[in-house]
Amino acid sequence: MLVELRIRNVAVIDAVTLPLAGGLHVLTGETGAGKSLIIGALGMLLGERTAADRVRSGTEKASVEGVFDIRTQSALRRLLDERGIEADDDLLVLKREVSSAGRSRAWINGSTVTAAVLAEIGARLVSVHGQHDSRQLVDAEHQRDVLDAYVQATTVRQQVADAHARVLALRARERELEQRRQDATRRADYLRFVVREIEDVNPVLGEDEALDGDIRRLSHAEELQGLAAQAAAAISGDDRAALTQLAGVRRALASLTRIDPELERLQAGFDAAVYALDELATELEQYADTVEADPQRLRTLERRRDLLLGVLRKYGPTIEEVIATGATSRAELDLVDSGTLDLAAIGEARAAAEGALAEAAAELTRLRQTGALKFGRAVSQLLPELGMREGCVEVQLVPLDHVGASGAEAVSFVAALNAGSERRPLSRIASGGELSRVMLALSTVLAQLQQVPTLVFDEVDAGVGGAVAWQVGALMRRVASHHQVLAISHLAQIGARAHHHIVVHKSAVGTVTTSDTTVVTDDARVVEIARMLGGDADREVSRAHARELLQRGGEDVAAAAPAAADEGAAPRRSGQRRGKPV
Repeated sequence: MLVELRIRNVAVIDAVTLPLAGGLHVLTGETGAGKSLIIGALGMLLGERTAADRVRSGTEKASVEGVFDIRTQSALRRLLDERGIEADDDLLVLKREVSSAGRSRAWINGSTVTAAVLAEIGARLVSVHGQHDSRQLVDAEHQRDVLDAYVQATTVRQQVADAHARVLALRARERELEQRRQDATRRADYLRFVVREIEDVNPVLGEDEALDGDIRRLSHAEELQGLAAQAAAAISGDDRAALTQLAGVRRALASLTRIDPELERLQAGFDAAVYALDELATELEQYADTVEADPQRLRTLERRRDLLLGVLRKYGPTIEEVIATGATSRAELDLVDSGTLDLAAIGEARAAAEGALAEAAAELTRLRQTGALKFGRAVSQLLPELGMREGCVEVQLVPLDHVGASGAEAVSFVAALNAGSERRPLSRIASGGELSRVMLALSTVLAQLQQVPTLVFDEVDAGVGGAVAWQVGALMRRVASHHQVLAISHLAQIGARAHHHIVVHKSAVGTVTTSDTTVVTDDARVVEIARMLGGDADREVSRAHARELLQRGGEDVAAAAPAAADEGAAPRRSGQRRGKPV
C-alpha cells in the first residue's frame, strides 16, 4: 500500500507530503483547492504521460515520490527482480521528475527506469477509478474488459488475440500467393517467351562494351595496321627516323658532360627518352603484326551484338536489367508449377491456426459464460446499498458471426435500475448518478479479486447525495477493509465514513497561490464536515450535526480490519495522524 506521497512543484502545489495508512482516506476541500492535482500527481508517479505544463511556474522541475509497503506482494517482488530492480526490504520507492523543458526521468529504489517500466510496476500498486470510468461503462469494449478482468481471462484473451493475428496473416499470405499464381497462369505464355528469349541470348555482364570494342577494331583493321607501322617507322625505320636524328644530340651531350660533369643529369634524361621511344616503336610493330582483318569474325560479332541489342531494347536498357527480368519471369513461371504445393502448405498452417483460434475462443467463451451470471449477481447484490433497491444488472453474451481478436461474442451489460422497468443496455437507461453508482458497484466487485493493494476513487460519487451518498460511503468503507482506499469527494456523508480525512486548501504566500494539505482529526474534522454540509461551520448547531454524522460514520460500518496476509492485501496501519501544512 501507499505509505507516503511527496509532491513538489506540480501546478500550484509547492510542496505537499501526505502520510497515509490503511483503510479509507477521503480528500475534501473547496472546489479548485487542488484535490484533482494530487490524483494527477499520483498518475504522473504511476507512469502516465505528462507534459511541461505540469511544472509549477517559476521552477525548473516537478517531482512526485511515493513510498509503498510491499511486504505481502511476492509477485511484485518477482517482477522487480526480473527487471533488475533491487527490493531487499519491505518498502519500494517510486520517483518521477518532469523538467520545464518537458524531459522526464523516473527511478524505482534509486534505479533509473523508463516510463513504461514505471507504468508496469505502478499498475501493480495502484488502480485509479474516475468519473470517466462511468462514461466508459456504456462502451461495449469497456464492458467486455470488465467481465474479462472479473473472470481473470487476461491470458486466454491474449491467446485468442495472438491466434487471430496469425490466422489473419496466413489468410492474407494465402490470398496473395493465390493472386500471384493466377496472374502467373494468365501470363504464362508471355513469361515463357521472355525466359526463352533471354536464356537463348544468355547475356553476360559487360559483354556489350567488350563487343563494341572488338567490332570497332575489326572494322578498322587495315587502317590500324597501317597507322601503327607508319608510327613505328617514323621512330626507328630509316635515316630520317627520330632515333637516327637523335644521334647528334647524344654526341653533343657527351661533349657537354666532359666539360661540365654536372650536366650528367641531362644525359640520363636523354637516355630515358631514347629508351622510351625505342620501346614505343617495338610495341607499335608488334601491334601492327597482330592486327589482322577477319571479315568472318566481324560478321559473327555483329550478329551477337544485334541479338544483345534486341533484348536490351525490350528488357533493358542495361544487361543487368535484362538478366533481372529473366530471373523474375522464371520465378513467376515457377509459381504456376510450385504454387499449388505452396498454397497447400499455407492452407494446412492456416487450418491449424484456425483450430487453435477456435480452441482458445471456446475457452474464453467458457470463462465468460461461467463468470457472467456470477458477476451480474455480485453487482446486483450491491445496488440496494447504493439506493437502487430494485436494481439488477445482467451480463449478456451475444454470439458473433466470426471469431475476432476479442473472442466469439460481444459483451453487453443490461440493467433494470428501477422497479417495473425492463432490462435495457446501460447507455439507454442510466442517469449520470446511476452510472456512478453502478460503476462503484463494479469496482467493488472487482476489488475483491484485484491484487492491487491501493484503490483511488476520483469523484465517483458525482450525481448522488443524501441517503444514497451515505450508502456510497458505507460501500467505500467496506472496500477499505481489504484495500487501501483514497477517495476525492465533495460529500459530507462520504467524508464522515473515512478512517483518515485529508483537507486540501489553497493559501497565498505573497502574490503566489499554492495548494496545501492537512490531515484533520477531532475538532478540525468536525469543522470540515460542517463546512461540507453547507452550514456555518462556526455555529454550534452545524458542528453538532457534523459530530453526529461522524459518530454514525464510524459506528454502522466496521473499521478497516488488518488485512489478510495474501497476495495483494494492504497492511493495516491503525490510528490517525495529523499532518502539518506544507
